[in-house]
Amino acid sequence: MMTEETTHSAPVDVTDPIDAGNGVRIGRAWTELRRGAWTSSLREYVYGDHDPLEQGQMDALDLLARRERTMRGLADRLRIDPSSATRAVQRLVSDGLAERFTSPEDGRIVMVRITRDGRARHADVASRRTYAMSLILDEFDPEERADLAGLLERFVTALDSVCERLDRASSNTD
Repeated sequence: MMTEETTHSAPVDVTDPIDAGNGVRIGRAWTELRRGAWTSSLREYVYGDHDPLEQGQMDALDLLARRERTMRGLADRLRIDPSSATRAVQRLVSDGLAERFTSPEDGRIVMVRITRDGRARHADVASRRTYAMSLILDEFDPEERADLAGLLERFVTALDSVCERLDRASSNTD
């Protein structure tokens, strides 16, 4: 189990065979997560094989199921540019899963919310996603699940941090 003591990072030594080997293993696992052959069958099961949702659509519905949002707020939460969010919302709207409306406080702001059909579709996909995740996590004992959750959260935080650092470094060289 992870403890407070193990949450601090130590520099990676790419000349060290153990660090280098672990880096290769993690890189390969990440590649398999992104493009593994299993993803198409799992995606088909979770998102449906008849008129399937795309992952990005489900990400948007996940957020909209919690509350209505501005288009800008949705783009920020999805970590995509506003034009990509607009395209995603256009698809949701055309499929009857979301609707746009003008903010009551400021008529210049476009808001988006999930529709009744969107809630039903979201619940259906969320149920299948939960079941699939439970099958995956059955492969781990409870302590391993807690460790995996903590490590994945740290991995995402590290990705965010590195991206910010690389963006800053890139801005300084322009």
